[in-house]
Amino acid sequence: MSKKRSSDKNGFVFSTDPGFRFEPEETEQSETLPSDKQLLRIKLDTKQRGGKAVTLITGFIGSSDDLEKLGKQLKNFCGTGGSVKDGEALVQGDQRDKVLQWLLKNGYGRSKKV
Repeated sequence: MSKKRSSDKNGFVFSTDPGFRFEPEETEQSETLPSDKQLLRIKLDTKQRGGKAVTLITGFIGSSDDLEKLGKQLKNFCGTGGSVKDGEALVQGDQRDKVLQWLLKNGYGRSKKV
């Protein structure tokens, strides 16, 4: 099996030019806003989860590492599982009140339940 080559955003996979090399794009890390400037929304979601409820935290502006850290802290506080996907933190179960309490206590004053 040959190695798969990733294409660039323009769809270049192959070129007849022997000197052609496409430069992979560098993902730009956005700077994380301070916690008092974050506008986080907390909502209960059951769509496409087999009827299971998850608490969804959206609106985080910053790097994925900081979002992972926030998600881990929320999961530890609630004592449940969860994940971080597509710029959103998921906490298993209906944990909206606990999540809001933790966020307000830790400086995320502009957070609210939706």
